[in-house]
Amino acid sequence: MRNLSRGMLALLLAAGLGGVGGTAHAAPVRAADDDVLAKLKAIPGMTVEEKPSTLSGYRWFWLNYRQPVDHRHPERGWFEQRVLLEHKSADLPMVLYTSGYNTPETMFLSEPTGLVGGNQISVEYRFFTPSRPEPAVWKKDTIWQAATDEHRLITALKAIYHGKWISTGASKGGMTATYHKRFYPSDVDGTVAYVAPNDVNNKDDSAYDRFFKNVGTDPKCRTNLESLQRELLKRRPEILARMSADAEKAGYTWKIIKTVDRAFENSVMDFEWAFWQYHLQSECKDIPATTASTDAIYSYFDTISGALTYTDQGLEPYIPYYYQAGTQLGWPSPQFKHLHPLLRYESTYQPRTYVPSDIPMRFDPSAMKDIDHWVRTRATHMMFIYGQNDPWGAEPFRVGPGSRDSAVYVAPGMNHSGRLLAKLPDAQRARATADLLRWAGVSPAQARTLSVPQVAEDPMLAQRPPL
Repeated sequence: MRNLSRGMLALLLAAGLGGVGGTAHAAPVRAADDDVLAKLKAIPGMTVEEKPSTLSGYRWFWLNYRQPVDHRHPERGWFEQRVLLEHKSADLPMVLYTSGYNTPETMFLSEPTGLVGGNQISVEYRFFTPSRPEPAVWKKDTIWQAATDEHRLITALKAIYHGKWISTGASKGGMTATYHKRFYPSDVDGTVAYVAPNDVNNKDDSAYDRFFKNVGTDPKCRTNLESLQRELLKRRPEILARMSADAEKAGYTWKIIKTVDRAFENSVMDFEWAFWQYHLQSECKDIPATTASTDAIYSYFDTISGALTYTDQGLEPYIPYYYQAGTQLGWPSPQFKHLHPLLRYESTYQPRTYVPSDIPMRFDPSAMKDIDHWVRTRATHMMFIYGQNDPWGAEPFRVGPGSRDSAVYVAPGMNHSGRLLAKLPDAQRARATADLLRWAGVSPAQARTLSVPQVAEDPMLAQRPPL
């Protein structure tokens, strides 16, 4: 639920985490795949457009699949769900990448796709535009409805792709992959969920307070971040003036959150969280001193928290997420003791604040309890991977005595990334990779011969609200 910053994508690109390199290539077509376009078009409710590929060896198809707004009552309306397919060969494994948000309009391969050398579909989550029913019946923006979207899609595509299926996703995408596995455990042969929060008890968020008290190995960094948060609040008039000027220049407004002052405080409360989510401890040296100029402090604040995150224009694309956080997923509520008594609007730090008031919301605490219980007692062929310094990992999924062939891994010193398997210690990386290949039906010998183009993280991950 946390903020996004305008500079975050640039920072991730600089760190080698965002974007997809390479130039366009004409993808070779195997004889057995000559009719894949015709097969896709033959699926009832599917429209298909082939686009020029930018990954060697892959064809790129933009699909729109007709889904019921309510899977229990399909007669009540339909919408078009966008799915981007990177096709290599119908006899290779298929990786279902669940974004949890929009799907990027660019070719990229998730880490599991690169490791198994297979095909990939990137599925846009319901209610994110353009995959939004009209009118938007918000009470159908639920985890079960979304899981059933994926179930119908998988069922349709298995008529073409007969190999093993792996599901994956990062952040809300990792959550989405987990929920789908809970409701339809036989749809895929394995799941790799990255940095997926598990807010099983929304009323107890003490784990986040413990996290911020101990994150990293540099106490001075933690102290400097908290000091700069307080300094921002002390310079409230100067910061508000700069935020207002930036919003006016961009033509942005503050109607949903009511005032620029509330938006300012929400972004300040985001600040420490956003640093650890998207940055590494090595970047602590870049934190300005509290004696720095207001311009320097504001620039850093904008980079980390995003000064215009809580404008109407910043919130609007992510209303489907905020709605779900406030009705089923839950949300973190850290205690900001170090900011008292400088805060005025601490109670606004919740999803209800970010959703237009004319959209009804009611929280259901049973949804995440059900998911958590299932993972601990029934999960099979599931892998959860977290970054050690990522706040969202403070409340992780855990496998229990009833889980089978499942594991949880933590990448030392890492943040909120969807490419963490490669960052695990050697022995853990070898074990996790072997499990993934086994689930996908790829032998170690086959894996060594794979020819996979340069891959990168979902380039939109840095543009989303951090959950």
